[in-house]
Amino acid sequence: MGKIGYIRVSTEHQETARQEALMEQYQVERLFAEKMSGKNADRPELKAMLEYVREGDTLYIESISRLGRSTRDLLNIIDVLQRKGVTLVSSKENIDTNTPQGRFVLSIFAALSELEREQTLQRQREGIAIAKAQGKYKGREPLPIDWEKFGKLYEQWKAGNITAVWFQKEMGLRPNTFYRRLREYEEKYM
Repeated sequence: MGKIGYIRVSTEHQETARQEALMEQYQVERLFAEKMSGKNADRPELKAMLEYVREGDTLYIESISRLGRSTRDLLNIIDVLQRKGVTLVSSKENIDTNTPQGRFVLSIFAALSELEREQTLQRQREGIAIAKAQGKYKGREPLPIDWEKFGKLYEQWKAGNITAVWFQKEMGLRPNTFYRRLREYEEKYM
């Protein structure tokens, strides 16, 4: 049942004093603070805080923008907190996930994020359909492949000396691409 605080400013030159004063008002017992952009996915103090918090803890922040810059990033962090049973209190937005109103606001965020994602995918599909109709869209160009190296590994794989997973890693291919390239190789060279 601890009170945890997380503060963040975007640059080394910005001051954390305002957020620290707020954390004193909340009487947080453990404070995680960092000076780096919210766009940076590798925020060590955020990761440490997410590992540290336990069920029953309350996380205090000055604003939800301190946690994540994008809606998706923010929702992923909130999801981690909810799964761990941690209450989130954001001063600026007056959100407390321990209240029905706070949970309602979060559900609106989640719905808006899902809507945003669906609209992006829909626009993408529409754009591709138009480009295909105009003959402008051919799909992504396949990455060039070293067929000689592929052939040597193919022989080792067929002989049972290496696994498909090892073969994929050696060639730097994901499973779907690997099996597509296998068919391509067999059609060309077998």
